[in-house]
Amino acid sequence: MRQDDKLYSMNITANRQKIPTVIVASSNPVKLESVRLGLEASGISYAEISGVEIPSGVSDQPFDDHETLRGATNRATGARRLYPDATFCVGIEGGIHIIHQNHLEAFAWVVINWKGGSGQSRTSSFQLPEKVSMLVHEGMELGHAIDKVFGHINSKQKGGAVGSLTNNVISRTELYQQSVQLALIPFMNPIIFPCQDDQEFQ
Repeated sequence: MRQDDKLYSMNITANRQKIPTVIVASSNPVKLESVRLGLEASGISYAEISGVEIPSGVSDQPFDDHETLRGATNRATGARRLYPDATFCVGIEGGIHIIHQNHLEAFAWVVINWKGGSGQSRTSSFQLPEKVSMLVHEGMELGHAIDKVFGHINSKQKGGAVGSLTNNVISRTELYQQSVQLALIPFMNPIIFPCQDDQEFQ
């Protein structure tokens, strides 16, 4: 394992050369935890979950549904290329889109691939307040805009925008967890979801 891979493990193992079972294309602890909870809630066992920084190939703040999905797909595919023997590779990308005029909603896409298939799911969306929307329109990333408006520090690695706006009734981890479970539907139902070509992940 190369040092510059920046691999962050949730479970410290004696053998650092071992390729983990699950690769999350991010070192953000919120994303790693949402994947862990989603797999466990789906009854899927794993040896280890690790995060590795993979470029999204899209803008720092995706501004529509298509770009956000492409970012999540690029992350999952990039993780598969680096770790072809991993059981699951997961890409999670947060994005925003315009509801009407300058009002914005936030959401995320989750993409999971495995040998022989893949699945994807979009989270619930939620409206952003005008002050946050204005900062985003001016070019600020959503997480930074939330920090500025609410006086938080690095909220995207904690409760996220949804946590700030719901008084932590719903956290970013919870928002992502359900979509992790939903993205696994094809894996959980192989008979009615025919195998897909692995070529795109090679």
